[in-house]
Amino acid sequence: MSLLSLHHPLSAPGEQLRVLQNGHKPFASALAESGLFPLTATGIGVLQINVGKLCNQTCKHCHVDAGPDRREIMSRETAELCIAALRQTSIPVVDITGGAPELNPHFRWLVEQARALGRHVMDRCNLSVLLLPSQADLAEFLAEHRVEVVASLPYYLEQQTDAQRGNGVFAKSLEALRRLNALGYGRPDSGLPLTLVANPVGAFLPPPEHALEADFRREMERRYGVVFNSLHTITNMPISRFLEFLLRTGNYDRYMQKLIQSYNPAAARGVMCRYTLSVGWDGSLYDCDFNQMLDLPVGQAAPGHIRDFDPEQLGQRRIVIGQHCYGCTAGAGSSCGGATVKQG
Repeated sequence: MSLLSLHHPLSAPGEQLRVLQNGHKPFASALAESGLFPLTATGIGVLQINVGKLCNQTCKHCHVDAGPDRREIMSRETAELCIAALRQTSIPVVDITGGAPELNPHFRWLVEQARALGRHVMDRCNLSVLLLPSQADLAEFLAEHRVEVVASLPYYLEQQTDAQRGNGVFAKSLEALRRLNALGYGRPDSGLPLTLVANPVGAFLPPPEHALEADFRREMERRYGVVFNSLHTITNMPISRFLEFLLRTGNYDRYMQKLIQSYNPAAARGVMCRYTLSVGWDGSLYDCDFNQMLDLPVGQAAPGHIRDFDPEQLGQRRIVIGQHCYGCTAGAGSSCGGATVKQG
């Protein structure tokens, strides 16, 4: 069975949940022992909008199961509902993700509308998308609208990056990063933040974020002349393609035990689901992007679709949890903003 097959048995969220629930200490028990159960939201500081699963890459670790043949795409109507929800609130950050979010035909409209409302906009970019002929002016568009580019780069060496993201992706990533640098991204006082996101190449926890950032900063500039503002580490979540990889290689139980044994109450207190609301490509609402991929919508006491957006109810909702949540609470923690327990 190909690891990159978009139709492997574990594509079904229910099958993934069955595997995750088998034979390990319930995450709810870990929270209860920490005095954190039930886990509840502390407001909405980030509206994360997943505009679809279409992507120009097919990465081995991808929790979205994204790829070139996916057809799940957010419609203009749903994008308009997202902007209408923003207008009701002072949510400061709009985090646009995918797939490759830039391939959604309404991506640029979303950016323009969110920036017109004065919100900070983040684009979760795979870098190689900047080199597609259809996106020839994308880097300039992002710079014009002062969009923060949050760019995936597993490692600063070609072999490790290509092993996870595909042959030739590292070289394309470097070309894209240099294009961004030329526009001012990653340079001090430019107002164009460039954030790199690194995740382990294999069944390991990420190293300390501050130490890895120092290594990346030194090696990226020394080897390639590339600069950036900050680096986030993220733990590989045991879902979708990475879950299949763990099972195929016999690493699943060992990896889950590592996550469980590394559970950190301080990381659990800072998990992103407490201040983030995730919008699916069809407008359904979730506590995080990982719950979205496991088809675990927000609890029934909260509105389930962006058309019924209620900031008060959603801002104090009870978070839906599962075994995969150990991935966000191990060690220094993991989130779309990197480690939840900052060190150094």
